[in-house]
Formats: sequence, structure tokens, C-alpha cells
Amino acid sequence: MTDTEIKKGLAGVVADYTAISKVNPDTNSLLYRGYPVQELAASLPFEAVAYLLLNGELPTDAQLAAFTDHERSNRALSPDVKAALDVLPVDCHPMDSVRTAVSILGAQHPKSEDSSPEAEMEKATTLFAQLPAVVAYEQRRRTAGGPTEPVAPREDLDYSRNFLWMTFGEEADPAVVDAFRVSMVLYAEHSFNASTFTARVITSTLSDLHSAVTGAIGALKGSLHGGANEAVMHTFDEIGIRPDESQDEAKDRAKAWMEDALTQKKKVMGFGHRVYKHGDSRVPTMKKALDAMIEHFGRHEILGLYNGLEQAMDEAKAIKPNLDYPAGPTYHLMGFDTELFTPLFIAARITGWTAHIMEQRANNSLIRPLSAYNGPDERHVPGA
Repeated sequence: MTDTEIKKGLAGVVADYTAISKVNPDTNSLLYRGYPVQELAASLPFEAVAYLLLNGELPTDAQLAAFTDHERSNRALSPDVKAALDVLPVDCHPMDSVRTAVSILGAQHPKSEDSSPEAEMEKATTLFAQLPAVVAYEQRRRTAGGPTEPVAPREDLDYSRNFLWMTFGEEADPAVVDAFRVSMVLYAEHSFNASTFTARVITSTLSDLHSAVTGAIGALKGSLHGGANEAVMHTFDEIGIRPDESQDEAKDRAKAWMEDALTQKKKVMGFGHRVYKHGDSRVPTMKKALDAMIEHFGRHEILGLYNGLEQAMDEAKAIKPNLDYPAGPTYHLMGFDTELFTPLFIAARITGWTAHIMEQRANNSLIRPLSAYNGPDERHVPGA
């Protein structure tokens, strides 16, 4: 045994510096490269926020135009990726499909083993452009029950409009596009979370960018990380979504469900966050987007369920919602399958992941923590 203090889950451990994002404790605000995320989400296109995360500064008009041109020219679904997805069972988790797609894209990239800053940036920006087609096709093939035809991207549409176009095959209402854009901005980056740290650990071994992203996807699949937005919707489904129900009736049922769940000591996803002590700073912006979708689709029973769960948790535990709580029902109202919520997270977080991969690469040290052994003392095989 040892007297070494163990930090389970690395709680409170500062592993390295980063210039990409931080939570400002004075304002309880998440900052991307110094900018409060709620200000970025208020009006900027996701392409501009992606540029900021990858490059460190907001783009000029010319820089944004060049970045956007690159994104739009790399949107099409690779035929090889489509073929690989088509052989996967439609009931496998979509995260498995996206993980597979990224591996193929990495193996095929002509600069896969080139870790120069220029090559890393090219791979990062191309992967940012490619992932929406992967996620959109995964939704479509699951809905179709097997292989189908992808919807070709449109270069006349911005990132958010095109993503929804490739997924549903029709142009989305501006209100839906804006709510989707907001969600992408809010999910884009969050410092040394589990998946980002996984990507940095893999990068620290001098492995390639696509391998680091593949590992990050594996970490994000877990219900304690990216899978939480799916779990929120499963909670709504367990309570029962009744479109013909009034908001107050739905709220009462949700409160009763939460009270029973807490009595039984069930873990209810979508509440609490290790980093935020006074509530997740991203929630008000995402809740505003959810409210817009509830009004747009006339689904006030969703608001009743949301408010009932939130109120019961606050009264019993004083625990606030995190970003996944409003994001889940927002994506549901847009028409995404629940299992696609975390792949949507990937499409946003690829910007943060690759920014961290490049930051790690630029000032690298192998990440290799020690462990405190608590097994048997030295012993020997009988007769040895």
C-alpha cells in the first residue's frame, strides 16, 4: 500500500495548459479562445466558430470565405465509407458506424502519417466537412432499414442548412436551422473532458490525428459523457410523450416520475456537471433554442415534461440541468433518432478535438501517469 493521495477520475488534477477554452468561474461562463460561448452562439455561423477554435482568432471575411469554400467542397459522402456503413447492421449503435467511418477516412487520407502543422490543419478541416454526411447517411439508412441513397450535399447552403438537408432531404425552416446551429456551437468544445483528454493521450504517443479522433469517439459513446443526451430522451420516453396532453398534465406526470426515481435512488441523466458549481452556463442558450422548437412545432407537452423533471430535481437535490438536458428534446423535435444524438455531438466536437490534437502535438509530452499498487506483496510460484 502507499500513502500517495489518489485522485479518482483525476478529479482536480491539472494535466496541462490549453489556450482553447476555459470555464470562467467569475461569470460561470464557458469561453472559446476568450469569447463567451453564448455570445458566439447568438449570431455567428458554426463555420466561424470552427475557424476560431482551430486557428485561435475569429476569421476575417476573406478567411471565412476560404474556410467555407473548403468545407463545401469536401461534403460528399465517400463511396467507400457508404459501402462500409451499408454492411453494418442497422441496429448497431450509430457511434460504432461513425467510429468506423473515421477509421476509413483516416486510412485513405494521403497525409494520414504527416503530422506537420499544415497537414494536421488540412485533415482537421476536411474531417469537419466530412462528418455531417456520415451522420446524415446513418440516420437515413437506419430509417430505411438498410442501404439507401444518400442525399447529395448542396454548396449553396451553409453548414447547418446543408446538414439538415442531407439528413431529411428537404430544406429546414429557418427556426430549425438556427436552433441546430446553436446546438453545434454549444457542443463544439469543453476543455479537458473525457473524450478530449483521450484524444490528447493518443496524440501524445505520436499517433495520427484520425486515430486520436477514433479514440475520442469511443470515449464519447459512454453514457456518462456524450451518451447523456440520448439518456435524457429515454427518460422522456419512459415517462411517456403524449402530444395531445396539456403542458400542466405532462409536468405533473414528470414530477411524479422524478420523485419516484429519486426515492429509488435511480441515476437520472442530464443533471449536474463536475465543472459547473452553479449550473451549466450553456443551458440558458440551449433552453432558448428548445423553447423556439416547442413553439415552432406546437409541442407544449415537451415543455411540461422538461419543467416537471427540472423542478422536482431542484426541489429534492438542488441539482441543475446540464447541456444534454435541453439538447435531447431539441434534437427529438427536429426529427433525429435518439441514437443519433451523440453522433451529432461528434459533428460539433470534432472542432474542439482537432484543436486539442494540434495543440498537444505542438508542445508534446507523453501522457503517462503513475499508479499506486494495492495488490499482493511480492510472491513466488511454488517450486520456482
